[in-house]
Amino acid sequence: MDNFIVSARKYRPATFDSVVGQKSLTTTLKNAIKNEHLAHAYLFCGPRGVGKTTSARIFAKTINCQNLSADIEPCNECESCKAFNENRSYNIHELDAASNNSVEDIRTLIDQVRIPPQIGEKSVYIIDEVHMLSSQAFNAFLKTLEEPPKHAIFILATTEKHKILPTILSRCQIFDFNRITVEDITEHLAYVAEKEGIEAEHDALNIIAQKADGAMRDALSYFDQIVSFSGSKITYKNVIENLNVLDYDFYFRLTDAFQKNDYSTALLIFNEILTKGFDGHNFIVGLAGHFRDLLVSKDPQTIELLEVGKSIKEKYLEQSKNASLQFLLQALNIASSCDLNYKNSQDKRLHVELALFNMCQITNKPAVQVAQNTKTNQTEEEKTGYQKETEIKNNTTSTISIKSALSGKPSPKEQTVNIEKQEEKIQENEKKSNAFTAEDLIDAWNKTADKIKQTKPRLHSILKMSKPVLAANFEIKFNVGNDLQRDALIKEEKMLLSSLKEILQNDEIKLNIGISKQEQTKKHLFTDADKFKYLNEKNPNVAKIKTKLNLDF
Repeated sequence: MDNFIVSARKYRPATFDSVVGQKSLTTTLKNAIKNEHLAHAYLFCGPRGVGKTTSARIFAKTINCQNLSADIEPCNECESCKAFNENRSYNIHELDAASNNSVEDIRTLIDQVRIPPQIGEKSVYIIDEVHMLSSQAFNAFLKTLEEPPKHAIFILATTEKHKILPTILSRCQIFDFNRITVEDITEHLAYVAEKEGIEAEHDALNIIAQKADGAMRDALSYFDQIVSFSGSKITYKNVIENLNVLDYDFYFRLTDAFQKNDYSTALLIFNEILTKGFDGHNFIVGLAGHFRDLLVSKDPQTIELLEVGKSIKEKYLEQSKNASLQFLLQALNIASSCDLNYKNSQDKRLHVELALFNMCQITNKPAVQVAQNTKTNQTEEEKTGYQKETEIKNNTTSTISIKSALSGKPSPKEQTVNIEKQEEKIQENEKKSNAFTAEDLIDAWNKTADKIKQTKPRLHSILKMSKPVLAANFEIKFNVGNDLQRDALIKEEKMLLSSLKEILQNDEIKLNIGISKQEQTKKHLFTDADKFKYLNEKNPNVAKIKTKLNLDF
């Protein structure tokens, strides 16, 4: 039985051109060798599995190659290349800083650096996971790193650049490796599958690439895992089952249920997802990503941001046609809010289910019903103000392209001004002015304060410090202790008014925020003369003492 070699090792790049997803960095390194502009120290940093150590080895091998090709690649035929390929090179030294991180280990390395190479011109020292070195080891290494022998080159590799001392960073040329794109990983996996004689669906490889999160090593490990599970044929179904990935079909079914206001189906689908062992938080994050993908599918220029397989991409294009921009934006906001507050929720399942309820209600609002009614033969006199508002908004939406909505560019100024004027008229006609008592006000004020207790604790404490007073014409007077508190309230005035208007069902409420007179008096700065006058009023002997002793303020 032949020894099995994992794909991550078997298909490890041996040349610069075979490194996936780091074209700009490998080109820079090749040019440095070509022009003989080699630095004495390099720092390769970036996420795991993106090719840092691999690139360091190729760089070290190419530097010592005695017969470079025209495109600055190692020949694999000279003695230096053969020694490297057979793991017996004395020019290239690797040190794992995770297990050799003491001062003594670095001192041993420093002693070794003094020895010139037996073959070739350069001795290359690759220190992996360099951030694991202790502070003392870093300090012992500083002098050698700054002024190494002419034959020595250091290549440091790390996943955590922020843990390295600034004095080390300043002595190195820094190369930041990027996460590998889903497209590049999928393409490389297809190449590996072809070499191994494995039949693989494109969508299946795409899921593996997404699961790898930019790390090629992880992607190849997942690939081997799937091959062990499914044999010589990799299917989309096998991948999502083996890697515990939530099937896109769940999101498509849920979106259809939301648009039909079918909350029963939505809850049953969510229950099915939980039964399969998926976490509610991961689900809501995935659902938000689904709405984002539908959003980018609505415009030809942003469709390239969709990182899914071909057949799934067609489903996105089809569903995005049936989903309005307004629905997607509101659903995305609900999902994002649910994500943000998930950890603080006591009943996490109910928290997600409430979000699903709200999504089901998006298209169940009167605006949508009225939009359908406007297609009938109603006369202008029969239409309510709300229906007219809906027509205005629908006409507006039809004139604004999806492209401008996605890019955030404003619509033409004249159109915006006309729409705003029309909406203002409609809002004037629909203003609520329900009467309320002082007790109702206190209750609404406390509810508003409790609503923001978790998100805005400082504002909550300001609102709780004193009680609002109801004045004429629905004016609410509220005094605070100082200017800072007043500024904080003014900044949130719009939010406070919105909450109070909603709770009290009155759109004519106004806020009058002042500063307490008692606090203003406290803030008065007394002069020395004021203080003397005050003390003298308390005790006339103070003036006598001042005169007798010839004292000044």
